[in-house]
Amino acid sequence: MAAERAYLDYNASAPLLDAARAAMVVALDVAANPSSVHSEGRMARRMIEDARRYVAALVNARPEHVVFTSGATEAASTLLAPDWKMGRSAVRLGHLYVCTADHPCLLNGGRFAPEHVSRIGVGADGVIDLDALAAALTAHDKASGLPLVAVHAANNETGVIQPIEKIAQAVKVAGGILVLDAVQAAGRIPLDMSKFCADYLILSSHKIGGPKGIGALVAAGDLMMPSPLVSGGGQEKGHRGGTENLVGIAGFGAAASQALAGLSDIGAVAEKRSQIETVVAQLVPDAEFFGGAAPRLANTTFFAIPGVKAETAQIAFDLAGVALSAGSACSSGKVGPSHVLKAMGYDESHGALRVSIGQATSARDLELFRDALAGIAARRANRDKAA
Repeated sequence: MAAERAYLDYNASAPLLDAARAAMVVALDVAANPSSVHSEGRMARRMIEDARRYVAALVNARPEHVVFTSGATEAASTLLAPDWKMGRSAVRLGHLYVCTADHPCLLNGGRFAPEHVSRIGVGADGVIDLDALAAALTAHDKASGLPLVAVHAANNETGVIQPIEKIAQAVKVAGGILVLDAVQAAGRIPLDMSKFCADYLILSSHKIGGPKGIGALVAAGDLMMPSPLVSGGGQEKGHRGGTENLVGIAGFGAAASQALAGLSDIGAVAEKRSQIETVVAQLVPDAEFFGGAAPRLANTTFFAIPGVKAETAQIAFDLAGVALSAGSACSSGKVGPSHVLKAMGYDESHGALRVSIGQATSARDLELFRDALAGIAARRANRDKAA
């Protein structure tokens, strides 16, 4: 294993920011329960509410509409539910529509029965088929309840950015509810709850440099909410029971504040991504890039080396000191065919490599990537000559 390493897997988990670590250290010294009414409890509560404001500011939402969860998966499972409330009145959501390139936490349908979940395809560019979505919503059985649409804002493998406003318009025309998985988009593109008309957002702390094990759902308003997934003592206004994870929330808030400020530097990240793709094209002229025909996150590139399995290449990169992914890191130790490539109509059997970076990615990181790829390309060329 190489002594010097480059971390190029931000979409799986971004490195913990110094500001987030500092906020967590401060929170560790606060022993009180945030629900306690004494001074120590009120101090803990202030820290949570400060973090709530920072997370809300990242997406231009109201702080009171932020509900902290244990992560994005819990937020998705909470929102993807057929039983909701509008005040004290029950509201039924009859069917869930997801995108075939969505993260598994959406594809699995949450609390909907499988027969009440439909998958909307994407084109070869990774963009959702808007006509198919509109047709599905037109055919929706209104007697069963409202339609619920859940789709990613930006893909975790390709970085492709979905046409959020057009999706929102189709859902609005159908009288439905839109849940937007903004896990990869937050801190990488501007998000504004007041403009793109999503009803709910899903956020994750560790994708933006905060700690793992904390996330949030963010509502555009307070009229409708799903039945709680976790019931308990009434924390988070009854939407998510259990004593709040003060340390995680404090780190999440600090990371959200940094992520909002970092949006102004996204051009520098795009330049680094351009350098990576130039290196790939030079060293592997027949490399195939995925998602480049659509708007993408500035930090993500997804490519395949013909004749080389992605898992094999990933191991070679790791041995050379470069951490990147062969697709998404959705479950422990899992490396397999990409459902995203399959959804886009590609032969996913060999998979692809995902490089995802951030503001902290250095010139030396890019050099290590180039050196590792050069070694892989040379071995492939030697193998082809010997064949």
